[in-house]
Amino acid sequence: MNIRTESVRAPGYLATLAARERWGRSEIAFWLVLVAVYFLLPNNLMFASQILITGLFALSLDLILGYAGIVTLGHAAFFGLGAYTAGLLTKTGYTEPASGLMVAGLVAGAFGYLSSYLVLRGRDLSRLMITLGIGLLLYEVANRATDITGGVDGLQGIAVGKVFGLFAFDLYGKTAYLYVLVVSFLLFVMVRSLMTAPYGLSLRSIRENQQRAVAIGIPIRARLTNIYTLSAVIAGIAGALLTQTTQFVAIDVFAFQRSADLLIVLLIGGTATLYGGFVGAAVFLLAQDWLSSINAEYWLFWLGLLLIITTRYLRTGVMGGLKSLQRLAARAKPGEES
Repeated sequence: MNIRTESVRAPGYLATLAARERWGRSEIAFWLVLVAVYFLLPNNLMFASQILITGLFALSLDLILGYAGIVTLGHAAFFGLGAYTAGLLTKTGYTEPASGLMVAGLVAGAFGYLSSYLVLRGRDLSRLMITLGIGLLLYEVANRATDITGGVDGLQGIAVGKVFGLFAFDLYGKTAYLYVLVVSFLLFVMVRSLMTAPYGLSLRSIRENQQRAVAIGIPIRARLTNIYTLSAVIAGIAGALLTQTTQFVAIDVFAFQRSADLLIVLLIGGTATLYGGFVGAAVFLLAQDWLSSINAEYWLFWLGLLLIITTRYLRTGVMGGLKSLQRLAARAKPGEES
C-alpha cells in the first residue's frame, strides 16, 4: 500500500518541481528589459550598472534573510572584502577581471564560512550584534591599514584589464554594463536553480519551524552554514564588480550605512522572491537620485516618507504587490467572460 502511494505521489511531486523550475514569461521579459537598457539608455549605463550591482548584493542578502531567516546588520563586510580583494589584486599587477571576481568571491566566502560559526550560534538579537560588530571591526581595520587600503582616502590607482583579454572598459560604461549583466545573470540562474529545488524548500522549512525541520531530517546547521557561505561569496563578487567598474574602492564599502541601505532595498523589493533585490535596488536608487535632484537638502525626508508608505501598504514589497495584482487579475477573468 505504501509503495503504491509513493508511486502515485512521485509523478505529481516531479511535476511540481518541473513547474517551479520552469521560467515564466515575466521572468524572461525582466532580463530582456535589462538587455534593452543597453540600447535604449546608452548615456546612463554606469548608473544602470550600479543598480545591477546593488541588486546582486541584495540577492545575496535575500538568501540568508528571506529564505533562511538569518538577520544581519553587517552584510557589507563580505561586500567590502570582495571590493578590496579585487582592488589589491590589480595593484599587484593581476588585472584580469573575471578571475579577479573568482578570487574575491573565494576570499569573502572563506570569511563567511569562518564567521558563520559565530553568527549561527546565536538568536536573532545576538546575530544582529555579532554581524554589526564584525562589520565595524573590518571598517576600523581598513581605516587603520592605510598602507594597504588607503584609509579614508580609499584605494586608488586601480587599473582593470580587458575582460578575457578582449573587451576593454570604456568611459561610457558599455563594457561594464554588459559585464555586470552577464555575471549577475549567471549567478542568478545558479541561485534560482537552488531555491526552486528541494534545497530551497528545506531552507524555507528551517525559517518557518526549526523543530519540524529537525523532525523530518533536515541538517539545520549544515544548511545554514552552506547558505551563509554562498551568500558571502555572492556579496564578495558584487563588491568586486563595483571595484572593477569604478576602478576605485572607498572605505564606506564596510560602512554600517551600506548594510542598512541594503536591508531597505530588500524590504522595498520583497524578501524570498529572488527578483526583489533587483526591483528594490532600482526603486531605491532611482528614488534617491530623483529626490536629491529635486531638493538636495531635504531629500532624506521624502525618501523616509516613501519607505513608510511602502512598508505600510506593501508589506510584502513591490514583488508581493505585483503578485497580488496578478492574482486579482486572474480572478477577474472568469467573471469578465461570463
